[in-house]
Amino acid sequence: MNSKHVQRVRGIYPLADDDPRWPHDVRAQVEAMLEGGASVIQLRLKHTDDGEALELAAWAAGRATEAGALLIINDRFDLADLSGAHGVHLGHDDLPPERVPKSIREKLIVGLSTHTLEQVEASRTRPIDYVAFGPVFGTRSKDSEYAARGLALLSEAVTLAVHPLVAIGGIDAQNLAGVCEAGASAAALISAITAAEDPFQATRYLVEGFESAHSKARKESPQERT
Repeated sequence: MNSKHVQRVRGIYPLADDDPRWPHDVRAQVEAMLEGGASVIQLRLKHTDDGEALELAAWAAGRATEAGALLIINDRFDLADLSGAHGVHLGHDDLPPERVPKSIREKLIVGLSTHTLEQVEASRTRPIDYVAFGPVFGTRSKDSEYAARGLALLSEAVTLAVHPLVAIGGIDAQNLAGVCEAGASAAALISAITAAEDPFQATRYLVEGFESAHSKARKESPQERT
């Protein structure tokens, strides 16, 4: 995958989610996230049939490209490839990245979820482009068999990983600075934006908060972080 694309997996990484409990539909979420300044978005379609999912993913990929952002598809490399998305994110229990056809893997950013330091260490030699780690904090947006990992473990994961690391799980405006201080390249969020009355304002506020906290963390750290 083009390394320039991988380098753009940074900052606020919102998930546009089709769960009917959110007050705004997926298209409205995507538009708000892009307008709010997100440079990478993940599309999570657990409640949408295949035909509509492809149409929605192709639309979102086009909008992201127009905005100079990346679109990552949750779970499905086939949908990512067919829709023209920039990447796929695979859960730890999904299809292993090694089984994604090489011809497709070479076109897509491939992200992988991890939940333990052992999984992060194992990811070092796997055919992926970034690794997600969490849940950092408790989360109600999705079920997880893992307890909150905490910032100390997140910092260890950042040090151990050889790929850019995306923190995920219960992240919001109140704890975002700690995630940046731990060295995460990006912070994935769902409910902090999808549940907001104004997802555009929520995205913009979080983007600005990440940039401010990231700049402060770099100034205070003797070691430059990506």
